[in-house]
Amino acid sequence: MPQQQERVLSGWAAAGAQAVSNSEPRLVLASGDDSENAFQFSFEILRRNVFRTRFASKSHPLPPHPSARPMRAELDGVNLTVSSPSQTIKEIEVGDVSLRLDWTESSPLLSVAFSESKESPLLQDLPFRGYAVDGHGVAHYTRYNRGTLHVGLGEKAAPMDLSGRKFEMSATDSFGYDIYRTDPLYKNIPLLINATPSGCVATFSTNHTRGLYSIGSEMDGMWGRYKVFRQDYGGLEEYTMVGRTLKDIVRTYAELVGFPLLVPRWAFGYLSGGMKYSMLDDPPASEALLELARKMKEYDIPCSAYQMSSGYTVAEEPPKTRNVFTWNRHRFADPEGWIKEYHKLGMRLIANVKPYVLGSHPEYEKLKAAGAFFTDPNTKQPAIARLWSAGGGESGEGGHIDFTSEAGFKWWYNGVKKLREEGIDCIWNDNNEYVITDDDWECALNLPFLEIPKELEGRPQIGIWGRNLHTELHGQASHDALVDSDPESRPFVLTRSATASTMRYACSSWSGDNTTSWESMKGSTALGLNAGVSLLHCYGHDIGGFEGPQPSPELLLRWVQLGIYSPRFAINCFKTFTENNVGDVIEPWMHPSITYLIRKTIKRRYALIPYIYSSMIDSHREAIPPQRWMGWGHESDPEVWKKPLTDGETQYWFGDSIIIGGVFEPGATQVKIYLPKGSDDDEGYVNMNAPYQYFKAGQWVTVDTEWHGAGIAVIAKIGAAIPIGRDVQVLSPGEKENVANLPLDDYRAVEIFPPEKASGDRWYETTWHEDDGVSPVAKNQISSYTFTYSSTVDLVNVKFSRDESSGFRTPWKTLVVTLPSGDVRVVQSVDGRTVSDLGRDEQGRRKFQLS
Repeated sequence: MPQQQERVLSGWAAAGAQAVSNSEPRLVLASGDDSENAFQFSFEILRRNVFRTRFASKSHPLPPHPSARPMRAELDGVNLTVSSPSQTIKEIEVGDVSLRLDWTESSPLLSVAFSESKESPLLQDLPFRGYAVDGHGVAHYTRYNRGTLHVGLGEKAAPMDLSGRKFEMSATDSFGYDIYRTDPLYKNIPLLINATPSGCVATFSTNHTRGLYSIGSEMDGMWGRYKVFRQDYGGLEEYTMVGRTLKDIVRTYAELVGFPLLVPRWAFGYLSGGMKYSMLDDPPASEALLELARKMKEYDIPCSAYQMSSGYTVAEEPPKTRNVFTWNRHRFADPEGWIKEYHKLGMRLIANVKPYVLGSHPEYEKLKAAGAFFTDPNTKQPAIARLWSAGGGESGEGGHIDFTSEAGFKWWYNGVKKLREEGIDCIWNDNNEYVITDDDWECALNLPFLEIPKELEGRPQIGIWGRNLHTELHGQASHDALVDSDPESRPFVLTRSATASTMRYACSSWSGDNTTSWESMKGSTALGLNAGVSLLHCYGHDIGGFEGPQPSPELLLRWVQLGIYSPRFAINCFKTFTENNVGDVIEPWMHPSITYLIRKTIKRRYALIPYIYSSMIDSHREAIPPQRWMGWGHESDPEVWKKPLTDGETQYWFGDSIIIGGVFEPGATQVKIYLPKGSDDDEGYVNMNAPYQYFKAGQWVTVDTEWHGAGIAVIAKIGAAIPIGRDVQVLSPGEKENVANLPLDDYRAVEIFPPEKASGDRWYETTWHEDDGVSPVAKNQISSYTFTYSSTVDLVNVKFSRDESSGFRTPWKTLVVTLPSGDVRVVQSVDGRTVSDLGRDEQGRRKFQLS
C-alpha cells in the first residue's frame, strides 16, 4: 500500500479582498497556516454546468502542463443567484443546478444537485475530509453513490461499471494482460462519470502524474462509503461537469479537452498487421509483405493498410536491436521503391515508432550529448533504462526521449518527417507509456513552447510533471511532422498510450496487446464503451488476440463478426508461443473452412463504411461515441440500469441505428439480448439476419446466432436508414492519385426498416454526412443527405434531399433503396423522383433505385 501522510487543513477564510457576501459566482479561501506553504482553495463557475476547483500551494503547485487548456468563463445569459446564509456558507443557483460551499469546519465542502432535487445531491464532498494534503500530493474525498453506474477512466479492466473497484491512475506496457484483472493498462485519463436515471456528474483532473482512484472499494465505519482520488504529486485542478444524460457530459468534456480528431475515411477499412512479416530475413520482409498484399487480392479480401511492426528497424548486424528511424537494408533494400510497390497494391503503411533509443543506436551518443534524454540526479548523467529490444522479454540499456527537451522533440519531429517523405503514410506511436522507475528523473524543460510556471522553476522532476506528459508531447511531435510534411492531407497518428490531451494529436487508439480467448473478446466490449465516454472514439482491439495461441476457426470468425462493428477494425498479433523472435501471425485465410465467411464479413465492413464514417463525423462535431452503452438515449428504461447491461460486455449500440449482440462462448447457437424502449412511441426493432423477425421494444429476446450461419446478433431500429457503399476498398473522393486503380466511391444505397404494418401519419427521417475523406479539418467540406420515409400496407413512400452547400459533391448520383428481407412492398417517391425496380439481391431483399 502506498505511504500515506494525510492531513486535513483547517482555519479556512476568505483570501485577501474576497468577501463572502459578494455576488460573484466564485470563491477563494486560504487555509489557516501562516507559512509560505499555506494552501488556497478556489471555486469558479465557468458554464451553467461546468465548475472548476483548485486546491494548491507553493509546495503543491497546480499541474504545470494541464491536460486541458484553462476554460474561460462564459456566463452571458445564464441565470445566476448567489446568497450567503452565513459567513462560511455560499449558495449559488446557476441555471437548473444548485451549488453549496461550506467551509465552517475543517475542509471546504462542495455539494452539487439539480435545483428540483436538492435533497439528493449528485456530488458531495466527504465531511471533515474532502480535500487533504497527502505527502507530496493531495487527495479528494467524495461520498460514494452506491448502486449507481460509474464509467470512464479511459481504459480499465472489464466490466464497464467501475463501481466498487480501485484503479491505479498510470500507464504501463501490459503485454498479454488479463482483461478482467490487470491494472493499470495503457491509458491515464482521470475522468470519472457517475450516471443515474435522474442525472449525471463527472469529475476530471488535469494532471499528468500518477495516482489512484478508489470508487467505493474502501469504506470505514466512521467515514462511511466514499470515493477518493489520490494524486501522487502537486496540487489539484479539477473540473466538475453536470448533465441530464451521458450525452450531455461527454459533449461538455469535449468542449473542455477538445473534440475527437477527424480520421481519414480509408482508415475504417480492414487494417492488417502481424510482427512476423517485418521480422523475416529469408525471404526478406519486403518480399513477404508484398506477397501478403497479393494474397489479399487472391483471396478477394479488401484491405486498406498494413500496420508495419518495428522489425523494419532491427539492425542488420549484432546486437540486432530495434533502432527507431533506421531501415534494415537486408529486409528492405530500397524502402522508397518498396513503398511505391505497396501503394500500387492498394495498401497504405502505418509505421511503428517507439520513443526510446538503445545504447547501440547509431545516434545514441549524439542524442546523449544534445541532452535529449532524462537526467539521473544521482549520477548527473543521462538516465539509463532497460528497454524492450528484440523478441518477447528481450531488452537492452538505453534512454527514453525526453520530449520536454528541444533536442529530443526536434529529433523525433525530423525522424517522422523523413519517414513521411519516404512515402510512409501514417505513424504508429507505440510503447509510449513511459514506464520509468524513478520519480526524481529530471526533465530538460527547454522546449521553446513549453511554459514553466514560477512555482515549478527549479523542480524538473518527472514525478510532478508527469510521465504521461511525454505521451502527449510524443503525439504532438508525430502529428506536427505529418502536418508540415503534407499540409493538404489529414494526419493519422495511432497511439497505444494516451492522456486526455494526447488525443488532440492522435486520432486513433486501441486496447493494446490483448490475448486470444473467448473471455478476452467478451471483455473488450466493456473497454470500448469506457473508451468512448472518455473520447477515445476511433478505438478497437486486435481481432483474434495479439498474444496467446492461434484462435480456433470458431473464435476467429466470431471475433471478426464482432470486430466489423467497432470504430477501428484491425487484425494484428505477435504470437510468442513459437519461442522465437519472429512469432506467428493471424491471417484471414488461415482456416480454409471459414475463409469464405471471413471474406463475406470483411466485405460487409466495407459496405458499412458510409454509415461508420458518418458516425465518426458526428464524433468529431458532436462528441457522440460511435460505440455506446445500451442506456445511451434510453435512460428512461429501467432495465438499462441493471446488470448485465451495466457490465457492457455482451451488447451495445453501434451508431444510431444498430444494436450488436456478440457471442462469447464456443458452440452457442443463440444469444439473449435486450431491446431498450426509449419512449411509448418506440416502434421496435428488426433482426437484420435470418430469420429477419420483428421485435417489440422493451424486452429481452432470443436471437439465432449459428456461427457459420446467421452470425452474431445484428438488430436494426424500426425507422432507421443505414447508408451503404461498395463492399470493396474505394478511392476517397479527395484523393488526387489512384496508383492502385481503385474503383470510385460512386455507389450509395440505404437499407431501410419500416414497421411491419402501416406507419400511419408517422415519417422516419435519417441524415448522414459525407466529405472527401482526406482533407485537413481547416479545409474540409461536409455535406449532408436526408432520407425520409413512411409506409402503408402496400407501399413505402420516400423522399430524399441533398445539402451540398458546403461545396463537397459526392461521386454517386443515384440512390438505391433496400427493403428488409421478406418485405414485399413497393417503393414510391413522393418528391418527383423516378423509381426503378432493381429486383432482388442474393438475400432476397427488394431494391429500388431513385434518380
